Amino acid sequence: MNTALMYSDCPDLSLLHRGKVRDIYDVDDEHLLFVASDRLSAFDVIMSNGIPDKGKILTQLSLFWFDKMGHLGANHLVTGDIDAMPAPVRAYAQQLRGRSMLVRKVDILPVEAIVRGYLAGSGWTEYKRQGTICDLPLPEGLVESDRLQRPLYTPSTKAEIGSHDENIHPDRAIEILGAEHAAAVEERSIALYEAARDYAASRGIIIADTKFEFGLNKQGEIVLADEILTPDSSRFWRASIYETGRSQNSLDKQFVRDWLERSDFDKDGAGIELPSDIVAQTRERYIEVFRILSGDEPEV
Repeated sequence: MNTALMYSDCPDLSLLHRGKVRDIYDVDDEHLLFVASDRLSAFDVIMSNGIPDKGKILTQLSLFWFDKMGHLGANHLVTGDIDAMPAPVRAYAQQLRGRSMLVRKVDILPVEAIVRGYLAGSGWTEYKRQGTICDLPLPEGLVESDRLQRPLYTPSTKAEIGSHDENIHPDRAIEILGAEHAAAVEERSIALYEAARDYAASRGIIIADTKFEFGLNKQGEIVLADEILTPDSSRFWRASIYETGRSQNSLDKQFVRDWLERSDFDKDGAGIELPSDIVAQTRERYIEVFRILSGDEPEV
């Protein structure tokens, strides 16, 4: 197993931001470089060690989905081929290959677009408490991991590092984004989820829920941005062992969340070092879902 890349180091490029996973560099007036590190964030806290090759898997799976979902609208991707990027980026090819995307600059909208097809995670927690998700009422008598009658758009705020995202009612998203942009984000998010859900089902994978981010380009058009349909931003379940009434043995970051819950992790504290077996099992789950969905091996 390779060593985890926790932070990219490209001193001749202008580092704009280090997020929970991605380092973002300014390339020129039109473009940014997104570098997916191997950092792992759970409950909005960055762990002190990473998952080797995770950033490569996230990037390569995003590239797969951007290509497959291109018919559903514009995205910010220019290329994931390091050899086609500008010379200042290519200078760091050994470090960046397989984990970088050259993207167009967009103004990121301050709402994360979450679509849920199944009752899990924070949605299940809220439903148990009050029969709703994001204050949207659901039928009585549902159990954990139940399939919802229709995909549910449940947006959240975007938190800074160290803070927690907050689920919000779609009406609050309208207040934040404006009616036109909010409607467009909701419509496109559901269309993306449904298309991905149906494709994944043909490969034996259930996409329980997922998260999208959007931005506005210079023409004021809504553009899909960041990553898409990865095990960092989605819950992936094996259809062959799916069973309602319990949590699922997932192929995504939920595996780490579950371990942290069992370990009485302080969600308001600092990141901790994940044990080597949890690191190895997480890495294998990410690789496995990449293989299943793409039909190929990730370049790691």
